Amino acid sequence: MSTPIPAPVRTLLDAANSGDIEAFLSGFTPEGVVDDWGREFRGRSRIRSWSDAEFIGVRVSLTPTEVVDEDGVVTVTAQVGGDGFNGPSHFSFRVQDDLVTRMTIRA
Repeated sequence: MSTPIPAPVRTLLDAANSGDIEAFLSGFTPEGVVDDWGREFRGRSRIRSWSDAEFIGVRVSLTPTEVVDEDGVVTVTAQVGGDGFNGPSHFSFRVQDDLVTRMTIRA
């Protein structure tokens, strides 16, 4: 990968890969949003519920294969593994003050 992964995004990826829900949640602003294929989860409590059921709770693993930073949106293409969805996905991140305000997941 030629584009480095910004630190706030790396924090979320590393937390997901290590199963650390607290570090994952701490990487978002208090009103951060996860948009998982059009379903939005706003705030750390709702993100936790989503993650427990569909992300860290199913032992997700993310192996980045490409990073694009365009107009303030960092998109990481990753191979997803674990006990839930498996396959390639795109994770787009908006960052503000070293925290993620929005993570959008698409194919």
